[in-house]
Amino acid sequence: MTRRPSCSVAQRNEPLLERIRQLKADHPFWGYRRIWAHLKFVDKLPVNKKRILRLLRRHDLLVKSNLRLRAKRTSTKSKPVPTAPNEWWGIDMTKILVDNFGWIYVVIVLDWYSKKVVGYYAGVQSKAVHWLAALNMAVNRQFPDGARGHEVHLMSDNGCQPTSTRFMETCSTLGVHQAFTSYNNPKGNADTERMMRTLKEELLWLREWNSPFELAKELENWIEQYNRSYLHSALGYKAPEQYEIEYQNSHIPQFTAP
Repeated sequence: MTRRPSCSVAQRNEPLLERIRQLKADHPFWGYRRIWAHLKFVDKLPVNKKRILRLLRRHDLLVKSNLRLRAKRTSTKSKPVPTAPNEWWGIDMTKILVDNFGWIYVVIVLDWYSKKVVGYYAGVQSKAVHWLAALNMAVNRQFPDGARGHEVHLMSDNGCQPTSTRFMETCSTLGVHQAFTSYNNPKGNADTERMMRTLKEELLWLREWNSPFELAKELENWIEQYNRSYLHSALGYKAPEQYEIEYQNSHIPQFTAP
């Protein structure tokens, strides 16, 4: 038997519950941890996770799990663990249907250490040249003088684009070392795939798209906001750009006067 909260407790929770409903309306796939993180670090409210979970559960606001989507495969190899920004990147692709137009393909390049989207592409095709457009954006943004000599690694699946001769030769020219996920290893590119899920839940799946130009513009705006303000538990509830800057500042060489 579940005990009902007292009238005073329910009244005290009412403003918080209203804010939670607003967040769930804008982000229906957010769980209690992300709701809590936004309330604590963005809204600056002194709340704990158990209280948020209790309110979400009581008012039927939790995300319903779909057991059919649970992976049944087991990993055969562990994935690399980066120790600095621009050490390991991941690249992957998804697609979204635009009404009365067709499919739009989205390719992203993700820095595994900072969780920052360093490059992306959106267009009507998904060939090797389009994957290279996303990679070139990443290299130009992160390494204005070129990536050669920086030991950048790029993880991808074994699809036709990253395994094409053109893509592999370009990676070699850029100085980007390719790596590929092993078969039946769902965790091989897990960081990139998880970010793709966030992109779908936070943007692509939330509306009906009627224009490819509108989609491209909204994607650009979303990625900028994601890099600037999206809180990650793995980063200590910091945004990708903030985490990257803090790393760079903490590794500036210290010079002492002779």
